[in-house]
Amino acid sequence: MSPLLGDAPGRRAWFGAGMCRWMAYYGDPMLVEDLLFRPVHSIIDQSLHSRMGATTTNGDGFGIGWYGEGADPAVFKGIDPAWNDANLREVSRQIRTPLLFAHVRASTGTAVQRSNCHPFRWHEWLWMHNGVLAGFHDYKRELAMQVDPALYADIEGSTDSEMLFFLALTFGLRDDAVGAVERAVGLVERVAAEHGVVHPVQMTVATTNGQSVWAFRYSSEGRSRSLFFSSEIARLRELYPDIEVIARAGDESRLVVSEPLRDLPGAWNEVPESSAYVIGPGADELVPFRPRA
Repeated sequence: MSPLLGDAPGRRAWFGAGMCRWMAYYGDPMLVEDLLFRPVHSIIDQSLHSRMGATTTNGDGFGIGWYGEGADPAVFKGIDPAWNDANLREVSRQIRTPLLFAHVRASTGTAVQRSNCHPFRWHEWLWMHNGVLAGFHDYKRELAMQVDPALYADIEGSTDSEMLFFLALTFGLRDDAVGAVERAVGLVERVAAEHGVVHPVQMTVATTNGQSVWAFRYSSEGRSRSLFFSSEIARLRELYPDIEVIARAGDESRLVVSEPLRDLPGAWNEVPESSAYVIGPGADELVPFRPRA
C-alpha cells in the first residue's frame, strides 16, 4: 500500500514515510531461528526488502519479545539493522518459545535508540506497532497527561507507539484489551482533532499478556497498513503436505504478519479494515474495532 501523506492542517504530522514490519507467533514452542530467518520472505528479509510497507528498508533497529520461564516476557533489542546483527542470529538459535513478537523499525521521526525499539514491555504485557500518530509532536503533552500517574514513570522512550501502549494500559488493557485500545485511539482522535489533524491514527498493533494475542488493524482514514493471519494448520497440511515446517507445527500454531512470509495460495488471510483479531486457546475471533470518544 502507498504511504499516507496526510493533507490535514497539521503539516508536521508525518515526519517522513517511515513505518515498520512485525510478526507474532502463537502455538507450540518453536525455535526462534525458524521463525525469524528461515521463511523465504522472513521478517529479517522484510527489514531489507519490504514489499508492502511504506518504505522498502526498515533498518532503524529491531526487537524480539518472548515468553519462557515465569509470567513476564524477555526482550532483546538493538539499534543496528536486523539483517546485520550477529547477536540476534546467535540468540535465535538457542531460544524456543510458544509466543514470539518480532519487530523491525523504520522511524517516523523519533530517535534511533534502544528504548524506542519495539516490542515495548510492561510486566506480563508486550506491545508493538506499525504506523504513526500524525501530528504527535503537537499534542504529545495532552496525551501524556492522560496516562495513569502510577504508570507514567515506566515510559522509557519518546515514541507515539509507546505512548499509545500506556494509554491502553490506563484505559484497562489488562481487563478488556479491545475496549481499552478503542478508548485509547478514541482519545488520540479527539485530541488530534483539537489540533487540526483530520486523520491522526495509522496502526497495525499487536499486544499480548502471554496467554492470548490481540492484533488490530485501523486507520482514521480507513486505509490501513497491511496485516495478515495464517490459515488453520489442518487446512495448510491438506494444501501443502510436503512442507516440513507445516507438518511439524501444532494444531494451535498461528502467525500474524505485516507481510506473508512466503507465497502460498490459501495460507494467508487479510485482517479486515477496522478489525481486531483475537488468538487464544481454542477458536480465534475477528471482531469490529470502533474507537470510542
